[in-house]
Amino acid sequence: MSTVLLEKHDTVALLRLNRPESMNAISRQLRKDFIAAFESCIDDPNIRVMVITGNGKAFCAGFDLKELGSGNSDTAADEVTNDMARVMERFKGPIIGAINGHAVTGGFELALACDVLLASENARFADTHALVGILAGWGLSQRLPRLIGLSRAKELSFTGRPLFANQAYEWGLVNHVYPADQLLDSAMEMAQAMCACVPNVLQEYKALIDDGFSMHFNEAMEYEEKTAIESAKHAAAHMIEQRRKKVLEHGRKEK
Repeated sequence: MSTVLLEKHDTVALLRLNRPESMNAISRQLRKDFIAAFESCIDDPNIRVMVITGNGKAFCAGFDLKELGSGNSDTAADEVTNDMARVMERFKGPIIGAINGHAVTGGFELALACDVLLASENARFADTHALVGILAGWGLSQRLPRLIGLSRAKELSFTGRPLFANQAYEWGLVNHVYPADQLLDSAMEMAQAMCACVPNVLQEYKALIDDGFSMHFNEAMEYEEKTAIESAKHAAAHMIEQRRKKVLEHGRKEK
């Protein structure tokens, strides 16, 4: 049985972590299957948006500690690599995390590597790095404070206490909370809405936001202006008119 299931729906790819008996814990095989699935989407020009979720009651319980503890490696550094996070960075389109249950430690970091987080009412997040005795290495220590604030992030990381779906929404970690049976449909619907964007601009916009966010504000404003001017050089008048009509049609549907 594959530890990762990949479905391609036209322009959207749905990736499911598939070790439900182990709360989708990250084993060596799951890492390999995850990377292979992402590379398949990176190499597929039709795939514009990806949705990640977990099979069963959990999104991802983090690294498989039983496997780590029973391995032949002298230290965790030999096993805990950030290759999953790196392959996610290589996908240029948006990644939606549909958090269906527990997202713990490495699973929390996997969620934070997504561009947009949606949660079911059963979702819960926890950072147990300090309890296990290792440091975060996939960006949790940097991404989480930027999303929910420094003090709140420290509270979660220093106590290991869970953050439940509704509070995660109140703190700005997730965009929406849905009943469990509506989460995946809602995530796929959002992915399809993103695919209505001009393909290359969707990718460029993601890069513009991500790159600018790491800059000083004044520098980022200059970067945005420069990037927008360069992009506008490739936008012919007749193309804009065609797209304007589509935007109007899209607006009528959203009412």
